[in-house]
Amino acid sequence: MDYPMRRDDPFHPPPAYTQLRAELPVSKVRLRNGQQVWFVTRQADAKVVLSDPAFSSVPNTPGYPAIRPLPEGPPPPGVFLAMDPPDHTRLRRMLTGEFTVKRMAALRPVIDKVIADCLADLTAVDGPVDLVEVFARPVPSLVICELLGVPHSDREFFNERSQVQLDRAAPAASVAQAVEDLRAYLDGLCRAKTSSPGDDLLSRLVVQRVRTGELTHEELVGIARLLLVAGHETTANMIGLSVLTLLTQRSRWEELCADPGLVPGAVEELLRFSSVVQQGVARAVVADVSVGGQAMRPGDGVLVALASADRDEAVFAAPDTLDLHRTANRHIAFGFGVHQCLGQMLARAELTASLTALTQAVPDLRLAIDLADVEFRPDMAVYGISALPITT
Repeated sequence: MDYPMRRDDPFHPPPAYTQLRAELPVSKVRLRNGQQVWFVTRQADAKVVLSDPAFSSVPNTPGYPAIRPLPEGPPPPGVFLAMDPPDHTRLRRMLTGEFTVKRMAALRPVIDKVIADCLADLTAVDGPVDLVEVFARPVPSLVICELLGVPHSDREFFNERSQVQLDRAAPAASVAQAVEDLRAYLDGLCRAKTSSPGDDLLSRLVVQRVRTGELTHEELVGIARLLLVAGHETTANMIGLSVLTLLTQRSRWEELCADPGLVPGAVEELLRFSSVVQQGVARAVVADVSVGGQAMRPGDGVLVALASADRDEAVFAAPDTLDLHRTANRHIAFGFGVHQCLGQMLARAELTASLTALTQAVPDLRLAIDLADVEFRPDMAVYGISALPITT
């Protein structure tokens, strides 16, 4: 079976996932370059792969799935998402204090102010306006700018580069240029923070880690790159896709308008339902291991289909139904194990505040185009929509 697989319905994963979960939950798929890798579709098996040290996250490990246009090399300094313990543990531990409940509570006024400003821009237009351009993309971008101490005027620069970097259909040369542009920009930003620290995450890392010798300048640049891209791309797409999903199931939208107390639970259900990291989480096997009764050997590659795991009938009743009242929502949209998303509390805070603001301020919000004309992003690592014209 070829991978990636196509969707029949833009709101649901490819139908082949349902069949694979039932008949062949650990199977082989063929990537665009011809490489054959294991494909894991059930949640229980996904959790094994994402938590067992027999599976490596390092991209140049033999067998690692080649799903990006660029050839995979060793992980850049600081990009701990592409590292295994103990390197991963050392770097991630330096950031855990930045994403605590206390820190997120302190950031809430910033989130609220950004949302209020974007909402004002959204409602100031007389006629159709693009929710993605005016609200869904700038909200997390401006928040991560504030968190990292990035000048707001540079937002469009890293928005454009990060989108190219995540486009699985983009030419390798374009992706390489986008990666280098981001690295060069962040190198300069980190040097500025080193010369004159402020009150932001990167400056705190400079004072607490770089100056003590625990963190190199190159590692600081890599951390900045990881947080900048991961900190806005997934949330931006979740905001746009969540609004579209709710508008196409109007009664769900109206439920939230009538009772904002439902929004936090709705956010969890939308995360499960959409699971926007659509092209899977890649791993390479580094020790003999068995998953779902299937033996795997060092040198094998594995893809974990989060979107399939979050539609697993063994975990969720009526998994293809958007149920805003679902309880015990044990989704893995943020991953699982040591690499579970570091910024998940920030993402939840932004999503909850965004949907609360939209449903309370513009309850009559509607699509300004036919659903058939909405442009989805099937070739992006993060699923979403390119634009969403709406009226308020």
